[in-house]
Amino acid sequence: MDIKKNDVFTVQIEDMSEDGAGIGKLDGYIWFIKDAVIGDVVEAKAMKMKKSYGFARLMKVVEPSPHRVEPKCPVARQCGGCQLQALSYEEQLKFKEQKVYNNLVRIGKFDNVVHALDETVDIGAKSAGSCGKPIRFLPIMGMDEPWRYRNKAQFPFGKDRNGEIVTGFYAGRTHDIIENEDCLLGVESNRPILDKIKSYMKQCGVEPYDEETHRGLVRHALIRVGFKTGEIMVCLVINGIKLPEESVLVDSLKEIEGMTSISYSVNRDKTNVIMGKDIVNLYGPGYITDYIGDVKYRISPLSFYQVNPVQTEKLYSTALEYAGLTGGETVWDLYCGIGTISLFLAQKAKKVYGVEIVPEAIADARENAKINGINNVEFYVGKAEEVLPEQYEKEGIYADVIVVDPPRKGCDELCLDTIVKMSPKRVVYVSCDSATLARDLRYLADRGYEVEKVRCCDMFGHSSHVETVVLLNREIKKNDD
Repeated sequence: MDIKKNDVFTVQIEDMSEDGAGIGKLDGYIWFIKDAVIGDVVEAKAMKMKKSYGFARLMKVVEPSPHRVEPKCPVARQCGGCQLQALSYEEQLKFKEQKVYNNLVRIGKFDNVVHALDETVDIGAKSAGSCGKPIRFLPIMGMDEPWRYRNKAQFPFGKDRNGEIVTGFYAGRTHDIIENEDCLLGVESNRPILDKIKSYMKQCGVEPYDEETHRGLVRHALIRVGFKTGEIMVCLVINGIKLPEESVLVDSLKEIEGMTSISYSVNRDKTNVIMGKDIVNLYGPGYITDYIGDVKYRISPLSFYQVNPVQTEKLYSTALEYAGLTGGETVWDLYCGIGTISLFLAQKAKKVYGVEIVPEAIADARENAKINGINNVEFYVGKAEEVLPEQYEKEGIYADVIVVDPPRKGCDELCLDTIVKMSPKRVVYVSCDSATLARDLRYLADRGYEVEKVRCCDMFGHSSHVETVVLLNREIKKNDD
C-alpha cells in the first residue's frame, strides 16, 4: 500500500467499529475513520498507521450514506460524548443489535443465535447449532424520544484563550473543553444552572481548576434531575476544602424551580476521577428522589443511578420478567448499587439479597427499601465474588434466581464459579458491555446453563453503548427435581 501519513485518500465505509468509527478497506488494509457512517464514500487523511490497520481523519463526505443525517448538536464532531449522531436513529439501533449479535457469535462462540420478532414465534429446532437449542435474539427496545433523556451531567470548568470561564464537555480522547452548556442529550435546566455558577465565580473571584498547574478551585459541576419528581441536585467538585461566599451561590441556585440539594465534593488529588469522597452539604437533605416504576429511590451525589430513567424502566421490567418470579423465590442481586433492581425484584420475590462493594450505595439501598416499605430485602457490603461464596458455603443461603449487573469488566471468575455451585434455576444477566457479556455467557454455558433469550435496550442514544439483558436456564438433568 502506497499511502503514507498525512496522505489524503478516498474510501467507501463498509462497516462500523464497536466505538462507532467508520471502517473502510483499501487493498486489504483497514482504515478506522471517526464520524464516517456505513454507506459513506469519504475523503480521509491518514493520521496513524499500524501494520494491518490505520486511523484517519474525516476530511469530506464525497457521497453521503442514505442513513446519514445532519447532527442536531453544533459541536457533535468535536465533543467526545456522541459517536453516532450522524447516523439515523433507526440505523443506530441496528448497529447496536449487530454489535451484540457479533460478540455473541465471535467471542461467545454461540452459533445458534436466531433473530426472533417476539416470544411466541416458532423458530424451530433447525435453527439450533452445535451450541444447542436456538437462542432467541429479540428486537432492541429503542427510545420514543432519543433526545433530552439524560438525568445526569458532569461539566468540567476551565478558561478559554481569552481568559473567560467556560464549561462544557471534553473533546474526544483529550481534556480540552468544548464549550457547550446545553447538551441536547441533557435536560434544559442545565444551562441556567451553569450560568448561575459562572456568575457566582465571576462575582466572588472563584477560579476554575487548571489541570496542568493543579491550581484553581472549581473542577466540575454535577447536575442530577429526578424526571418524575422534578427535584434537582447540584454538586460542585472543588480543589479545596471550602467554597468562598457559599451563600451567594446557594441563594442564586435556589431561584431555580425544583432545586432540592446543593453540595460540594472535595477532590484535591491529581487525578482523572471526577468526584471526591467527602461531600459537604450546603442546602437541602443532601439527596434527591426519583421513581422507576412504582419504586422510589434516594439518590445522593455518589450514588450510581441509571442516567436514562425511561429506558431503565423497560430494562428492569424485562429483567423482572426473565426472572420468572411467582412469590416463593430466593433471589441474589449481584452488583446491586443503590438497590434499583433489587427493589424491583422484591415486589414479586420471597426474599432478595443484594451485594455491592460501595458502602455509600448500600446505605442508600437500605434507605430505599425503608422508604418503600419493602421488608424482604437484605444488603451486604463487599465484593460479589467474596460475599456470595461466604454466604453460600458458610451460611447455606441458596438461590432460585441470580441477577447480575456487573461493571464493564464483567463478572469475576470466582463469582461465576459460585453461581454454578449454587445452581439457581435461572440467571438473569444485565450487561453494559457485550464483549465481556459474551465471554461470561460462554463460561456459564460450558457449565450447565442454556442461554434462552437476549434483548438489547438502548439507554444511550447517539452513543455507541447499549445495555443487554439475557436469560439463562439451568439444564435439567434426570436426577433434578
